[in-house]
Amino acid sequence: MILKHLFSGMPVEITGNDSVEIKGLSYDSRKVGEGYLFFALDGTHTSGKKFVSEAVLKGAVCIVSDKKIDDIGCTSVIVSDISKAMSFVSAKFYGHPDKKMTVIGVTGTNGKTSITYMTESVFQALNINIGVIGTINYRYAGTVIDAPNTTPQAMDLYKMMHEMVNAGIKYLIMEVSSHSLVLGRVSGIEFDIAAFTNLTQDHLDFHKNMDSYFEAKKMLFSSLKSNVKNNKKFAIINSDDIYGRKILESDICAEKISYSVNDGKSSCRAYNVVLNSTNSSFHLKSVFGDAAAINIKHIGLHNVYNILAVFGICMAAGLKFNDIITNINNALGAPGRLEKVNFQADFSVIVDYAHTHDALKNVLSAIKNLKPSKIITVFGCGGNRDKTKRLLMAQTACEMSDFVFITSDNPRDEDPESIAKDVEAGAKQINKTNYKVIIERRQAIEEAVKKAEKGDIVLIAGKGHENYQIIGQNKIHFDDREVALDVLKNLKK
Repeated sequence: MILKHLFSGMPVEITGNDSVEIKGLSYDSRKVGEGYLFFALDGTHTSGKKFVSEAVLKGAVCIVSDKKIDDIGCTSVIVSDISKAMSFVSAKFYGHPDKKMTVIGVTGTNGKTSITYMTESVFQALNINIGVIGTINYRYAGTVIDAPNTTPQAMDLYKMMHEMVNAGIKYLIMEVSSHSLVLGRVSGIEFDIAAFTNLTQDHLDFHKNMDSYFEAKKMLFSSLKSNVKNNKKFAIINSDDIYGRKILESDICAEKISYSVNDGKSSCRAYNVVLNSTNSSFHLKSVFGDAAAINIKHIGLHNVYNILAVFGICMAAGLKFNDIITNINNALGAPGRLEKVNFQADFSVIVDYAHTHDALKNVLSAIKNLKPSKIITVFGCGGNRDKTKRLLMAQTACEMSDFVFITSDNPRDEDPESIAKDVEAGAKQINKTNYKVIIERRQAIEEAVKKAEKGDIVLIAGKGHENYQIIGQNKIHFDDREVALDVLKNLKK
């Protein structure tokens, strides 16, 4: 495409040949090819402007930046916001693929990944292809890509959506993080269905306070007013969550579908809820059809909420009531969520992704419902992340477990021992002594498993599906499931 056409409709300052043909887009200088446009996008640790020379050497014919860069040797475009410009240009370059499919966005602190997996499972059972973009990976039409971010950069999003459209996919469900909303990664994407799960304390290192965190999440629902498709938009919202009720009370351009366990006036409600060690059952009453009996293979009240959200999404997407009910009982969940380590022993080891105090509370509540003799929990907190949740996670773990091993998670650039002290302070604050600090994660898992006796459950929380640890700038292989299985095998020997 011609450069000036790509930026038509956006206020920019172009210096050089505005009629140059753009053959590709990149924000990574290593992936630049002949005739490419390069976005000098700043990263977490470095400035994109440092890689302009490399991009030009590799064939870039245009550089997009937010400040003037001297002597670049090709056409220059200066914009006020590179992320939004990248989204604007990518949409045009890839032919507005979001307008050619039903785009479903799921946001909230907890439950996003499970909901996308469960929704995908229902669609697949009905032989409907659906693309998924989320925390664990991005997958569509037989392609699976590891996910560096819950929501990828706008350029990657549009490229994947373009490929999905070409593969004949009509539906896309994606996890929409608060970071992606604030940083403009989903700017310009036309969502058709937006779902809200809940809001609990997380990411306050980025958002600073809960009000800002909420406003970021709310941006997804505000975006529904953009309706080029001229179709009906839907907002699927948890009315049992205080922030969900705020969205329901706000003026958004969509039909609101509320879901609840407690609110009898909600659009979709679960009642007669029975939670046990192998499944969860309830009756579903909704405005879409007769009441139906639901029996899912997932434990815990949080999964009842997840299924209610999935039901609302499927109805909004146009699936038939009976088709949803028939297949929702067998909906598959996400890996690393209450995942039992497959080993024969007289106690159980469970791995879960819970990395907020609310998620940890949900998981421990589900485990308590299994009536174990004791609960032994292993967890840590990530470095360079919200420090204020460390106290809360420690308190939740110590109050709801018989014994806790405080360990390292992804320390990143922080000192693991310093993080552990922040966590330990939470336990001390409520006068709890049922814990031990073991910084090395493998050793902590080993000690927890050795401590387990008949009828106990060991919960290893915080990483779930992740198969790595980030220490400093290094990403090393580490999978809680593999480590636990290895420890169990060695114990048996």
